[in-house]
Parts: sequence; C-alpha cells; structure tokens
Amino acid sequence: MANERLRAALLQKGASIADLAEAIEVDPKTVERWITKGREPYRKHRFATASYLGVDETYLWPQALSREQVVAASESEVLAIYPHRWAVPRDTWGRLFTAASEEIGVLVYSGLFLADDAAMVRLLGEKARAGVRVRILLGDPDCAEVAQRGQDEGVGDGMASQIRTALVLYRPLFGLDNFELRLHQTILYNSIYRADDDLLINMHVYGMRAGNAPVLHLRRVAGGEMVTTYADSFEKVWAGAVPVES
Repeated sequence: MANERLRAALLQKGASIADLAEAIEVDPKTVERWITKGREPYRKHRFATASYLGVDETYLWPQALSREQVVAASESEVLAIYPHRWAVPRDTWGRLFTAASEEIGVLVYSGLFLADDAAMVRLLGEKARAGVRVRILLGDPDCAEVAQRGQDEGVGDGMASQIRTALVLYRPLFGLDNFELRLHQTILYNSIYRADDDLLINMHVYGMRAGNAPVLHLRRVAGGEMVTTYADSFEKVWAGAVPVES
C-alpha cells in the first residue's frame, strides 16, 4: 500500500521527492518506492525523513516502529542464558518457585531432577496449600513420543522409567487443593518451568540429555512476546493432557 502520510507530509512542507532524497542522501527512486509501494526505510532514514519533514516517526511508519519496540521489549525479557541446565544455580530454582504468588507450571517429559528433590516437592506442596495453582505436566510413559525421546537421548526405556519414578515422588501432593498433574503425549521442543511471569526454558537438543542443553531465564516485560509465546505453548499442552487421579 502507498504511504499517503509520507506523501501528505511532503506536500505540506512544499518539498519534492528530489528535495527529500537530497536532504537525507538517498536516491530519489528509493524515496519514490517508500511512497508508492509503501516500502519501509532503514531506521536511520526513517529518523532523518521525520526530522526533515518535522513530523513524528511513528506517524509516518507506525508498523515498523511497533515491530522494533516488540523486538526491544522481547530482548529485555531475557534475564540470563545458561549453557547447560546443570549450570543453573540451585538457588535459582528455589527462588523461582518461592516467589510465585499465583501460578507454578512445569512442562517436562520426566523432570526427575526436580521430583527427586524432596525440598522442592515440599515447597510445591506449601505453595499449593497457600493458594498458588501448581500444575505439573509429565510425559505419558506409554506413549510413542516418550519412547522416541528415550531413543534420541540414548536411554531407551529409561525415559519411561524416570517418568514413573517422578509420578511416585509427586504422590504426596495428590489430593491437595490447587495441585494438578497431567500426562501428555506431545513432542516437546523445550521444557518449561514457570512461576508467575518468570520462566526457565530448557531447550531440547537432538541426541543430548536435557541436563546438558541450554536454559533461558525469562521474565515478562510489557510489550514483549517471548514469555507469552511459551506460556501459550504450556496451555496448549495442558488442554490436551490427561489428568492423573490420586
């Protein structure tokens, strides 16, 4: 679509395409494409054009600027990057769930390192009793996706065994108000550990166990979209998962 705002701003200033092109040091044909085809200039040219015409950059190219704002906000959501899950400090996990006041969510295949931590399971129980919604998603140990993940990681049936062990370790929490556990049959591209607007995202890398894969620490920022993307993914898996009764 043509950029009628840019055309109108030129007319209002009494300037031609050639005048603008000369002022900001670009080819006149480039400016013509900005107007007739709606092409978006580089940021420096947008800024220079807006300054020359005496208008706000957001008036001339609102969509381009909003995309840049989303990117900048999303980058701000990244608090830390760890090369491996085992490199995440233990107290980071504790602080993550301790700080939760509304919701805790865990999406994994087995996440045995978490279930095998008695203090962490006790903390999840305390949070549920305090009114925090605690949701755990484990892989269905009998599904094809878990079997394939076990093969990919080189542990074979060990993956299913780890899930069954995690189920046993979470048993003390069954029956608590605000605690729910479901089994999913999803191909996971990452594991998600959520506490309100803080997330730890454990990437899944083919042929590598999750503990050796990278982790992103994210925190929601207004205008950012990374936390929302992962939170939406969690909800989609949750919606299709099967509840485990106590």
